[in-house]
Amino acid sequence: MGSYSSNFLRLLSYTKRLTHHVNQGRHHQALTLFREIHSSLSLSLDPFIFPLALKSCAFLLCPLLGASIHSLTLKSSFNKNPFVACGLVDMYGKCVSISSARQLFDEMCVRNVVLWNSMISLYTHSKNMQNALQLFGAMDELPNASTFNTIIMGLLEIEGKLFEALAFYRKMWEMSLKPNLITVLALLRACAGIAALDLIKEIHGYSIRNDIDPHQHFRSGLVETYGRCGCLDKAHVVFESMAEKDVVAWSSLISAYALHGMAKKALWVFEQMEMSNVKPDEITFLGVLKACSHSGLADEARMHFSRMHSYYGIEANGDHYACLVDVLSRTGRLYEAYEVLKGMKIKATAKAWGALFGACRTYGEVELAELAGTALFEIEPENPANYILLARIYASKERYEEAEKFTREMKERGVKAAPAPEINLHQTLKSCILASGFIGADD
Repeated sequence: MGSYSSNFLRLLSYTKRLTHHVNQGRHHQALTLFREIHSSLSLSLDPFIFPLALKSCAFLLCPLLGASIHSLTLKSSFNKNPFVACGLVDMYGKCVSISSARQLFDEMCVRNVVLWNSMISLYTHSKNMQNALQLFGAMDELPNASTFNTIIMGLLEIEGKLFEALAFYRKMWEMSLKPNLITVLALLRACAGIAALDLIKEIHGYSIRNDIDPHQHFRSGLVETYGRCGCLDKAHVVFESMAEKDVVAWSSLISAYALHGMAKKALWVFEQMEMSNVKPDEITFLGVLKACSHSGLADEARMHFSRMHSYYGIEANGDHYACLVDVLSRTGRLYEAYEVLKGMKIKATAKAWGALFGACRTYGEVELAELAGTALFEIEPENPANYILLARIYASKERYEEAEKFTREMKERGVKAAPAPEINLHQTLKSCILASGFIGADD
């Protein structure tokens, strides 16, 4: 009895340590500890150990070790435990294949809602919404909020599925399931995409009534969403109401002002952020550079671009370079913009070259237009706009032979100009959503 008690206490201690490693993302240490537990204990392992080890296998993509753990669960008959089964399905889906995970899922005699959610999640993460929705429809367990969140977020990742995502949100209410923080954060992101202000206000009100509003992530999301919809006063009020303002909140407010051309306000908020000793990140500087770009503040953009690396140690990405090239191009400093493109540490994007290319037409700069156009033909050879723009630049200088050459080359390559849309689908979808009343009345 004393030996059993001693082993049980050791196992309990091991489980706590293993849980801590996994929760902290120390997966190598977690698997090392699992091996130690497996080799040192005379007492049989309990089912709580296996899901933790399987989670680390899934994260580190260790299919062989995962299969060995699967074998151990079979020997100890723990494979029927719903939490172990969930860990196995998740591991196979991430380390081997979705089909192998589905095969294991189908072989399970007892499937609780957690196991169903795990399999549905694998489908949504692989953007296979057809199978995810089919599995949702086949559930023999009542779905919970996590089930709906998985479906909603999966749909929101696919263009054109916003209406379906909101329909599932409505279905939550019909099943008396309350949306939680994860639900409303996903919906806020969707609302920002279509500027559905009435829906945003309803979500905000629901969150206040259901004690979700105090969450820092929600308020940061609200700042971003109100800001993107042009409700800058509301964005500012929410921001000021936050007891702790993290880098996400500051960046959201800066980006909101930048988006609507209020460069001075955006840069003032950035100054306040630095004075508050909150370290900016790459998203913050993207907002700062966009503010400079929209208002033609080329010198300020160059200064902030330089400080981003020299003072904060942040490496510029393609979007940062594109903003700098854009503001220099807008202000007529085309050769300076070209030097930035030539000196990039990473491959220049179509967005960056496109900023210079567009400005070349404005300022009648043919030589740089040829260089930018050539670069764009390599990056996106199927984009007809590049051929058409270069032809127009030549034509504007009465160089009709060169203009005809690029028009002909576009045809020879089989590049066709996209037809103009006949209806505003964005506005139509927005109107449908607002008219359908997708916010349910809370309890």
